[in-house]
Amino acid sequence: MTTAIAIEDVRREVKILQALTGHKNLVQFYDAFEDHDNVYIVMELCEGGELLDRILSRGGKYSEDDARAVMVQILNVVSFFHLQGVVHRDLKPENFLFTSKDENSELKAIDFGLSDFVKPDERLNDIVGSAYYVAPEVLHRSYSTEADVWSIGVIAYILLCGSRPFWARTESGIFRAVLKADPSFDEVPWPSLSSEAKDFVKCLLNKDPRKRITAAQALSHPWIRGYNGVKVPLDILIFKLMKAYMRSSSLRKAALRALSKTLTVDELFYLKEQFAHLEPNKNGTITLENIRTALMKNSTDAMKESRIPDFLASLNALQYRRMDFEEFCAAALSVHQLEALDRWEQHARCAYELFDKDGNRAIMIEELASELGLGPSVPVHAVLHDWIRHTDGKLSFLGFVKLLHGVSSRALAKAQ
Repeated sequence: MTTAIAIEDVRREVKILQALTGHKNLVQFYDAFEDHDNVYIVMELCEGGELLDRILSRGGKYSEDDARAVMVQILNVVSFFHLQGVVHRDLKPENFLFTSKDENSELKAIDFGLSDFVKPDERLNDIVGSAYYVAPEVLHRSYSTEADVWSIGVIAYILLCGSRPFWARTESGIFRAVLKADPSFDEVPWPSLSSEAKDFVKCLLNKDPRKRITAAQALSHPWIRGYNGVKVPLDILIFKLMKAYMRSSSLRKAALRALSKTLTVDELFYLKEQFAHLEPNKNGTITLENIRTALMKNSTDAMKESRIPDFLASLNALQYRRMDFEEFCAAALSVHQLEALDRWEQHARCAYELFDKDGNRAIMIEELASELGLGPSVPVHAVLHDWIRHTDGKLSFLGFVKLLHGVSSRALAKAQ
């Protein structure tokens, strides 16, 4: 039986395929026709079969080099549709086809039947996708494009070792494993694989979507970087982070600037690539116009559908001023992602020392509450007492770290 929902799903798939155009790793859509009984979708013929079949024909495992070649193509196309505001929601080896039987033929993403448009600040809540590849936050019914990156992590794990990271005999068992279990990196062949390959997979399979790297960031990971002239594409994440930065208090901006000064050359690589996409002026600064131009250069009809250009309104303050690379690093770094690193404590301590030397000053709790924009309903003395050093009235290390994360009055009131 064909339901109204099923018909709507097919129409949405056609709409997405029509809107998403112009990427070499995306199956080409030609046209769609409808009669009383069916919808006919005319698409590119890919004769090389599924990625899943190739994995099975190799006895379940790829070499690191061959896995990298597959990952680059998957990450490239996924970062492309994430920038357009499209989330696939069913990434798995069956949904990537090779154009021909040739070993080096191109890989194409297919099957957008479960895909949807998603605005940069929007969360989706319906549980869809295939059990082995579903992200923890999908099961919690609050997710966005990060869920696709988890699925890519599962594919990467399978490519490198030939088995699934989460397994059980029933669907509910698989879901339990996805939520609670950690993938094993102890069994063969993991001990013989490079530490970069393991770190790459771990970064994709972080259970906290805020700490998980994006598809564009994965292309700047040391395991991938420099492979066959890989280019890091423009990442929608930087605009979300810049929006939060523009709305932050001057105290938080100073804290983020201190943190950005502790970034290593490796961590700065991605930010340099993103800044270059915004085509800074000759004086090395960017304005709102630079951002608008960069987005339009990468735009398809899908981007309009997911209302990403509207998101620029949140960066309006840049209309009247310029942002240099140093400030861009503070605006576009992700505190949550840095927190996932082994050296987070070192970053935070080092940043606090810089902040203590340059920007820390005596501050009363009432002033701090005002700086954070806390309303009268929040019991500020109870909430903020450990944010301030009692010896000299300056921001404590704990307060500094909390400030870096950005705090809403709702979150503080909830903490009580």
